[in-house]
Amino acid sequence: MNLREKSAEVRKVFDQLDQDVKAFMDVSQLTCISGCGKCCSNPKVSATVMEFIPLAFDLYDKGKAEAALELLESKTADDWCIVYKSFSEDGSMGFCSDYHNRGMICRLFSSSYRTNKHGQKEIITCKNIKTQKQTQFKTAAQAINEGLHLPSSSGYYAQLFNIDHGLTTDQMPINQAIQKAIEKVLTYQFYTENQEPEATDTF
Repeated sequence: MNLREKSAEVRKVFDQLDQDVKAFMDVSQLTCISGCGKCCSNPKVSATVMEFIPLAFDLYDKGKAEAALELLESKTADDWCIVYKSFSEDGSMGFCSDYHNRGMICRLFSSSYRTNKHGQKEIITCKNIKTQKQTQFKTAAQAINEGLHLPSSSGYYAQLFNIDHGLTTDQMPINQAIQKAIEKVLTYQFYTENQEPEATDTF
């Protein structure tokens, strides 16, 4: 598979994940708090390059890749995700400006589980949800260990690993992951668009 084909495969994984997350939320009513952007404004959130290849292709196709790369190169390790738009001074309130192209980590948070050392499933979520939606959280936490389906964080990352292990192995700060994804796409497009056509026999 070439890089654009791999991007299409990532989209398929995202589509299935979104369906699984919606089904869980419909039953549990456990959703993020409206307008909250605490996790999005955390510069320590890590991601893989592969999960932002679809975003990078979309930016390229819209003619925005170089501008996004220039913006990313100006950011420091203390800056939050470039896709996140804050409407509060401390960054705790805001929204994702490109929700369709958000990464795997963004789709999984508060809507996936990990298995603890006792073999029990634990919802991966934040303190705000645990406290402000305490009833829904406790009910859902019990239900996922009694059969309610919730996406597995490791399971979905394994699907990306199977598409391209090299771009899924390393976790890095989210802006760095986006930057590397754009660089990969720009390099791919450069070589794709500048390939010399094969010589045609004239005899």
